[in-house]
Amino acid sequence: MSFESMPNALQGVLFADATSRADRQGRRCRTLPLGALIDTVEGRLGGFEKAPWPVWSGSTRKPVQYMPMSRRRAVKLWHDARRLERQTRQKGKQNGAIGRNGLAVLHAFLFDFINHRTGQLNPTRATIARAANISIRSVDRGLEKLKAAGVLNWIRQCVAEIEDGVYRLRQKASAYFVLAQSHWRGFWQAPEAPPPYPEAWGKTPPLPSPIELAKAIHAEGGSKAAQLDALACDPRDEGANALARLFRLIDARKG
Repeated sequence: MSFESMPNALQGVLFADATSRADRQGRRCRTLPLGALIDTVEGRLGGFEKAPWPVWSGSTRKPVQYMPMSRRRAVKLWHDARRLERQTRQKGKQNGAIGRNGLAVLHAFLFDFINHRTGQLNPTRATIARAANISIRSVDRGLEKLKAAGVLNWIRQCVAEIEDGVYRLRQKASAYFVLAQSHWRGFWQAPEAPPPYPEAWGKTPPLPSPIELAKAIHAEGGSKAAQLDALACDPRDEGANALARLFRLIDARKG
């Protein structure tokens, strides 16, 4: 562990001890270079070694389970993210909740990196920067904006390996997840427009069946002949035609 990576309290103790020793030797502490102080501390403690596991705190070695995402859903998420940016951008401000860097990173995620069949999404920061045509620092700012807006989350990953007989952990690319719109902060979904009436598309209402037409003529007080003509108006309706022939045969026998 280097001096810079030590806890602040321990650095303060060692720094005070080194400066007091320098004062006893007749030198003023504020004229003593910082490098000399660090050399004094490391020389007293016998030097420091680098951390054996240079990985982020909270990194996991467990496999990550992704969720598949269809291309249609990716397009929907992209347009909703742009809508969120417009909804949260204040007058006179350049960026909204996501910002230009966040939109560039999200576009690269949804259309360049994600595996739509498995949902796997774990590009490196350098790869994201190259695909989004921005710098790595801009990628970091975009990721932070996306996470603060509730659009994106990630899990840091590491892998265990044996190097020169020593067990070590090595950092891997993080696993990213694009969250559903219900998690987005400040986003509201406009209600969908109702479908147009069939008449607006030129669609005419369906015609009544021969039996319904005969019943309507009977309800209006129409003649029996008009009712029989209505039953026989559609040659494809075999049932209505059979009724029309039956009633005509009955009328003929009565006559």
